Amino acid sequence: MAIYTKEEARKILERALSFSKADTCEINLSGSNSGNIRYARNTVSTSGYSSNQSLAVQSSFGKKSGTATIDEFDDASLEKVVRRAEELANLSPENSEFMEPLGPQIYDEAISYSESTATISPDYRATVASSSIDPASTQDVTAAGFLNDSAGFSAMINSKGLFAYNKSTNVDFTVTMRTNDGTGSGWVSRDFNDVTKFDADEASKIAIEKAVLSREAKAIEPGKYTVILEPAAASDLLRNMFRSLDARSADEGRSFMSGADGTNKLGQKIVDERVHIYSDPLNAEVPTSTWNQEGQPIKKITWLENGMVKNLAYDRFWAKEKGVDPVPFPSNVIMAGGDQSLEELIKGTKKGILVTRLWYIRSVDPQTLLYTGLTRDGTFYIENGQIKYPVKNFRFNESPIIMLNNLETLGKQVRIDGNLIPYMKIRDFTFTSLSDAV
Repeated sequence: MAIYTKEEARKILERALSFSKADTCEINLSGSNSGNIRYARNTVSTSGYSSNQSLAVQSSFGKKSGTATIDEFDDASLEKVVRRAEELANLSPENSEFMEPLGPQIYDEAISYSESTATISPDYRATVASSSIDPASTQDVTAAGFLNDSAGFSAMINSKGLFAYNKSTNVDFTVTMRTNDGTGSGWVSRDFNDVTKFDADEASKIAIEKAVLSREAKAIEPGKYTVILEPAAASDLLRNMFRSLDARSADEGRSFMSGADGTNKLGQKIVDERVHIYSDPLNAEVPTSTWNQEGQPIKKITWLENGMVKNLAYDRFWAKEKGVDPVPFPSNVIMAGGDQSLEELIKGTKKGILVTRLWYIRSVDPQTLLYTGLTRDGTFYIENGQIKYPVKNFRFNESPIIMLNNLETLGKQVRIDGNLIPYMKIRDFTFTSLSDAV
């Protein structure tokens, strides 16, 4: 399936909308082309390519709504799916939080599409796999990785005159390297909108080096340590804090952002004053769509500044209830960093632990954002500015709020999972026990 242009998508949507007899109608059209390659035990195991398209109609009579989907776009199919959505609406109970569709909006022109990513070939995917398998095979290491690339579009129209369109691309890569003696493991993740920014050789080299360096890890006592968190590890904890940026859950007493007497923490200082977190759909490193699923424009917005909560996300219903303007939830998260590289952060550390990533994270106390989990795929002891030796993995008990109040240094930003997160040096990070898992 070709990625529909703006005008091609508009034509299909307008035709579908013409069949509507509901009080209000909203129709979404989306499609994607996606390719992948997977390898394990130093050999390719699977590869594939998929193409999908879908049209979803939401019809409403008063506060009663029904939704139906279809993947055929001839007139008979379009009319059929509209009628089905209307039938379901008439059978549905009223939604007390129903909000009528928005009228026409003005959107910034997105920069989330890269032609180089959209035209990735099977040969390119094979080359990426080879960039891991070949060097691993020569260093007594076994590679297991996955590359997925996609190009897609989304468009929406409604009976109030709104029309929105966006197309985007993405490439995701992860690889785990294990030493053949089973004692060392290294891991790397990369994701980009533009595949020309991706260096598979560099990523695989780092994973191999970590695997080799982490062999025969030593056990050291759990306790409170200065840690250097790589962005993947920091992001694993921070994403749980990002989810707390929702005003409704805060106002209803269901999140860390809840204040006393039904209030929230808007305007309160909650972390170190160096913490500055914002979102921006037009950031060149992590671009996203400039509108959300309700058709609201997404703009650059600050969430935490000088450690203070500057904004919370208000959906349209909750904004109406509270008498404020809606604030869409962030489409990406960008945390300001410093100018130090990982090597420089290590050099400036007298004693500490380098953490590659975290996993098996579970909530301990939602109200304080206390979490537990394990380190994984490369944990190292630092002494006098150098990595001295690998250490066995730890279980941790930590909160991203406590973590950001114990901030020592912010390093350079790195893209991880569509966000920009810096390296962080944190004091008094709590490790509670050891794990024998590699």
